[in-house]
Amino acid sequence: MTHPLRIGVAGLGTVGASVLKLVQRRANDLAATAGRAVRVTAVSARDRRRDRGVDLSGYQWFDDPAALAAANDIDCVVELIGGDEGPARQTVETALSSGKHVVTANKALLAKHGVALARMAEDRNVALAFEASAAGGVPVVKTLREALAGNVVTRVSGILNGTCNYILSRMELEGLTFDECLKDAQRLGFAEADPTFDVGGFDTAHKLAVLTSLAFGVKIDADAIHVEGISSITPLDLKMADELGYRIKLLGVAERTAAGVEQRVHPTMAAKSSSIAQVMGVLNAVTIDADAVRSVTLIGPGAGGDPTASAVLSDIADVARGLHGAPFGKPVDLLDDPARAPMQRHEGGYYVRLTVVDRPGSMAKIATRMGDHQISLESILQKGKGPRGGDGATVPVILITHATSEAAIRAALDEAQGDGVVTEPPQVIRIER
Repeated sequence: MTHPLRIGVAGLGTVGASVLKLVQRRANDLAATAGRAVRVTAVSARDRRRDRGVDLSGYQWFDDPAALAAANDIDCVVELIGGDEGPARQTVETALSSGKHVVTANKALLAKHGVALARMAEDRNVALAFEASAAGGVPVVKTLREALAGNVVTRVSGILNGTCNYILSRMELEGLTFDECLKDAQRLGFAEADPTFDVGGFDTAHKLAVLTSLAFGVKIDADAIHVEGISSITPLDLKMADELGYRIKLLGVAERTAAGVEQRVHPTMAAKSSSIAQVMGVLNAVTIDADAVRSVTLIGPGAGGDPTASAVLSDIADVARGLHGAPFGKPVDLLDDPARAPMQRHEGGYYVRLTVVDRPGSMAKIATRMGDHQISLESILQKGKGPRGGDGATVPVILITHATSEAAIRAALDEAQGDGVVTEPPQVIRIER
């Protein structure tokens, strides 16, 4: 008779506690589908006394998660500690070097050390599974690695952070400022006390790094990702987006271009008619463009205990079935070194909000600078008056451009500021048509 798959869970936060409950609740079904029992036998966390809403008395306790990973009576380590160094990295490396399977939700660890960890797993013929690392309960990792194996993927884009999507949704629907929405998100538990990792776009970037490798068969190159957050978005930007037929979303985008693999995270004007624009609140969504299927969009909960635990359990079930291959779809030695496409080479339409000195000739100077860089303007909109009156009066002006390059738009705006007709840093939002 096949012996049970013995699981050790390192990290008992919201997700870890949900994993324990889900394994208990699904024990019989797991055994039936996997052909063997799945049992959590050991756990590790920083505080043994904390009430996590689950009975821990039946599990062996380890104060040191690396000791759990080295234990002889554990077959698979589930790492839910978080962070790209320290205990998380030590736990995963110890488990892999000991010939144990690893399931992790740690996108930061994978973004920094994923290729090296994948090589360790391949060398020892064990699993390194990470469905929960990107988009929570949305099964995008297996979709890219397995379900779309017969496709050539050209683009992956999506909403990969529920906190940002919640804030932008509330700002749009209720006319609130970023700061007002952030405080409310923190009160409701959707945002951390220090929200920089989420609202600064870094969480999305880590997830995008993983998806880029799976989509294009390249080594992870997180340092190549251009990252912008959402803190500069104002109610006026959202109002203008609505009038122009768009919604503002923080998107992670990876695509093949003639210049190489382009990876970027930034606020984006998404057409209201698109699937991505319909995704509101804390949900995540990923659209995959490929040759055979054309376009596939996956939508679902991107964070939280149960959705993330669902993804973890999916990987545990695969390990129990004996299903594992190259973590990133093909062996590390066959992953390509990605040719980086600099952000300055990006081409597309732009929304530009300028605070312009209200005097004759200001717009003519701006238009001249745009023309100097071959930037064609689709529309120019002036929205009321700025905060100052008299000689220092300013007006908000919105420019919508036809397709142009990042380098051109930045150069034109720098020169306009140098002319003294633009008084504040421009707001620049890329348009995805």
